Amino acid sequence: MEQPKVLKVHGLDLSYFTGKLEAYLRNKGLPYELIEMDTRDFKRCGKATGVAQMPQVEWQGGQWLSDTTLIIEFLESLNTQTSVMPDQAALRFIAQLLEDFGDEWLWRPALYYRWAHAQDARLMSHRLADGMMRDVPLPFFMRRWAILNRQRFFFLWQDGVRRSTAKRVEQHFLETLDALEQVLSETPFVLGHKPSLADYGLYGSMFRHFFCDPTPARIMRLRAPAVHEWVARLWNTGLENYADVEFGNDIPASLTPLLSIVCSEFLPYMQANETAIEQGHRQFHFNSKGTVFKLPVQRYRAWRFQRLRTRFQALDVSVKVELESHLPGLDKYLNEPIKSPIESRISGLPISSPSRMTGRTW
Repeated sequence: MEQPKVLKVHGLDLSYFTGKLEAYLRNKGLPYELIEMDTRDFKRCGKATGVAQMPQVEWQGGQWLSDTTLIIEFLESLNTQTSVMPDQAALRFIAQLLEDFGDEWLWRPALYYRWAHAQDARLMSHRLADGMMRDVPLPFFMRRWAILNRQRFFFLWQDGVRRSTAKRVEQHFLETLDALEQVLSETPFVLGHKPSLADYGLYGSMFRHFFCDPTPARIMRLRAPAVHEWVARLWNTGLENYADVEFGNDIPASLTPLLSIVCSEFLPYMQANETAIEQGHRQFHFNSKGTVFKLPVQRYRAWRFQRLRTRFQALDVSVKVELESHLPGLDKYLNEPIKSPIESRISGLPISSPSRMTGRTW
């Protein structure tokens, strides 16, 4: 399939998933134009694809791409040189696992730091009121008030953030930051000496939120300088920097703390979400090291979890054994049969009509 010479990426330069996609496009040398959304464009893109989210990629002939995970997979199929996926099966699975972890586990602390801290919330509500809501015919102070209250309601209150859970949400960031610092103190990228899917999955939160928003950025600079350096390195890396570099064949020992978080927190959370959906619940409780969260179910996350399990179950036994040696308990979560398959409603291929898709908003 022919690819446009310049991809039109509709998003925001403060958006979690827009930053993830931009880093991938820059690293692969794929020319793109970032079209900063306003509310009118946001609605237009949603009408075209059937999903209100960003970024969205305008393809050609009235076709579109949506969802960064599937956009990257599709673009990889068209640009096969210098793949972001390791050839070694265990490493490839870990890259996919860490993309899911970065996309779906770090979302809550990223939005928490942006909207629960006064300095960050003032800055970002100002930027959104002046940017995405620039076409709303209201006084600036009303646009800013509206966006601040909307974001706090949807991304804090409705996502289980309370006084009783806030400290644990902060620890989710700090624990991941410490684990990632150990990895990036030894290698320039998460899985070695070239960017992989794991880097892009972790990049959405680490770049546009934790690196840019005042409160977490200060923490990152002081607590994890290697992570801070990696954020800039990935943004500044081009295809010519790693075209002749190969992925290794071994799972780095430095990944152990990060993979421990994946097994002890992320996978049980994803399992609890799927179980609640199977039982017809709209909310579920999740215990994170003694802190109990009451959370809304997310069908999209259940689809991601089921897709991960399908991939794991298709691996050779020897690969599963290798993964288990680095991720104790992995088999318990990923070898369970899928009782009620959940459709993604999101296409990784160019679409030309709405498909009732669901996913994250910003």
